[in-house]
Amino acid sequence: MNPLKKLFKQTAIYGLATVLPRMISFILVPLYTDVMRPGTYGEVTLIFSWFAIFNVFMAYGMETAFFRFYKEADNRKKVVSTSLLSIAGSTFLFVCLGLIFKTQLAEGLNIELQYMNYVYGILALDALVIIPFAWLRANEKPMRYAIVKILNVSLMLGLNVFCLLILPKLAQNGTEGFLSSLYRPNYEVPYILISNLIASGITLLLMLRIYLRRPYVFDRVLWKRMLTYAMPVMVAGIAFTINEVFDRYLLSELLPADIAKSEMGKYSACYKLALFMTLFATAFRMGIEPFFFSHSDTKNPQRAYAQITNYFVVLGSIILLSVVVFADVLKKFIVLDDSYWEAMSIVPLIVLASFFLGIYHNLSVWYKVTDKTIYGAYISMIGAVLTIVINFTFIPYFGYMASAVATVLAYGTMMVLSFYFGRLYYPVPYNFRKIIFYLGVSILFSTLSFYIFDRNLFIGIPLLLIFLGLVYKLEYDNLKKLYLNR
Repeated sequence: MNPLKKLFKQTAIYGLATVLPRMISFILVPLYTDVMRPGTYGEVTLIFSWFAIFNVFMAYGMETAFFRFYKEADNRKKVVSTSLLSIAGSTFLFVCLGLIFKTQLAEGLNIELQYMNYVYGILALDALVIIPFAWLRANEKPMRYAIVKILNVSLMLGLNVFCLLILPKLAQNGTEGFLSSLYRPNYEVPYILISNLIASGITLLLMLRIYLRRPYVFDRVLWKRMLTYAMPVMVAGIAFTINEVFDRYLLSELLPADIAKSEMGKYSACYKLALFMTLFATAFRMGIEPFFFSHSDTKNPQRAYAQITNYFVVLGSIILLSVVVFADVLKKFIVLDDSYWEAMSIVPLIVLASFFLGIYHNLSVWYKVTDKTIYGAYISMIGAVLTIVINFTFIPYFGYMASAVATVLAYGTMMVLSFYFGRLYYPVPYNFRKIIFYLGVSILFSTLSFYIFDRNLFIGIPLLLIFLGLVYKLEYDNLKKLYLNR
């Protein structure tokens, strides 16, 4: 099969495994807000924000390092066993230190002490499946990857519904038996954490075969090389996390107290309309990351990388314009309460920012295949600094619009910097004119549809059709060759 065609097939499967967890998170939000008071829901939100941050530390870039060294190793089993032992050892150390300093950490993170054991358990179980999932991707087993991911999120959803909806009803109806005895009043946060803990534990059991079927050899020299490669990736991951979640925190801190939580809620709700671009970019990245490394030693891999980026920009431009044109339709399905719709003005900016981030991930091939991951860390830190500075400076004057603009500028700057340094260290023959054309026309039409003509579908739909016609005319021959070349 044509390698690009194979890539798109795998991306579709990875996309399914990525879409479902995100969709379930949307299903859980109205459930959580229905059964919990705002303060309790805030506790859950805070805990999951810390999950995002600590997951980066727990992985410390070893997933990307695994791809890098697995593809070129003469003894791949040694790469797998060294990676598994590294993550297992660091996870054990994290849990031990966490239990020793549990009280201090709970106070520092502003999490109730009673929840800390659950937090440690979930973080540890999730860390232990990082390399097994990477192994599935490196060995091009997207179906197994997707099945395990889907089982994980389905189980988590089922347990949340059971604990938060069914158990209280059993208790209210006076039903006797084992299930009704499990109910505890005002126990929503532990129920949610227990549901996640069980789902993560079963996921590890499903992936345990990768741990059990190999002799273990810890190559100290290889491990040091992997750590040298991985540390900048971890720094970049931390910077990405700041870009993703820090603006919410700053909104709550920098706006007047009487409107801060309300404005943050509107911003966060309308931010969800970028889901479609985020899912597309994430699924694409899941497919291309192992592809980059597995094809880096082939003849003229830069040509394949350029084609991939071209297709990403084409599809991403269509998604950008489609979401913007139909934003008022989509909001009725995703953001049900019209009191949040005041923040709809951020939608084009956030979708564009997600698009820039996706292009950045495509362009980042140069520092990954040349072992210059330190540049990825530098670029990500620049993005994080921009996010913090712009938010701090302008939130008091422009509110959540400052956060949206900061997100666009941060990811846009990262994209441009990666392109610039990539040309110096690993030139890829991108079709720069075509990329600029698609990106520019999509942004122009989005601006006209959303801001100039105030989201009028009678204007937006024709603009979308014109853009689709341009794509068809310019890309039909290329797509036809790609499809027919098996």
